[in-house]
Amino acid sequence: MSIFITGTDTGVGKTRVAAMLVRTLRTAEVDAVGFKPICCGGREDAELLAEASKLNAEIGSGAVALNDVNPVWLRPPVAPYAAAMIEGRSVDVALVREKFAELRAVHAAVIVEGAGGWLVPIARDFSMADLAAEFALPVLVVAANRLGVINHTLLTIAAIRARGLRCAGVILNQVQPPADGDAAVVTNAGVLGELLGVLPGGAVPLLGELEFGAQALPPSLREIVR
Repeated sequence: MSIFITGTDTGVGKTRVAAMLVRTLRTAEVDAVGFKPICCGGREDAELLAEASKLNAEIGSGAVALNDVNPVWLRPPVAPYAAAMIEGRSVDVALVREKFAELRAVHAAVIVEGAGGWLVPIARDFSMADLAAEFALPVLVVAANRLGVINHTLLTIAAIRARGLRCAGVILNQVQPPADGDAAVVTNAGVLGELLGVLPGGAVPLLGELEFGAQALPPSLREIVR
């Protein structure tokens, strides 16, 4: 099953989850590949996804090239729209669409990682949400386990549903070692799990919590992509 991964913000661990998911699927002999349509700043995220996509390269159509995993690379470390303005060009959305269609045609699962959060602008009148709506995939939300994540997560889910897309679940990710006595980090999972279960329009599962430095996905996340 293909999926679109978004975050409650930038730097919340989308690439970590996406790469782990690709590796998990390929270990299970599912022909999965990562896709990072747009990179801004360094290209490390796309390189991690490309490396994960090489695992068990004999499966399906084999590994993909870095430029297929990441067709658009903008060097300034800002939102795609701003990065494109700095570079004096526009984001080649047609190329993104073309590469996505090619990957879906030959691979069993495409794990798409958006850039930044849900409404990050790609052009003046085109956002990451618009791209996700075109892809029409279920959406997985990666949320940083820190103060403010409850509000950010609920807003993101509401925005996903407003585009007519299904939110497949939420992963709570610990992006740094927890400080002693951090009440938010300790309680976020319990509170989010409760609130996600009573959302208007239907419950959204909290698929698990990734502790800082964890190397394996929660079993519940592995199940939704089978």
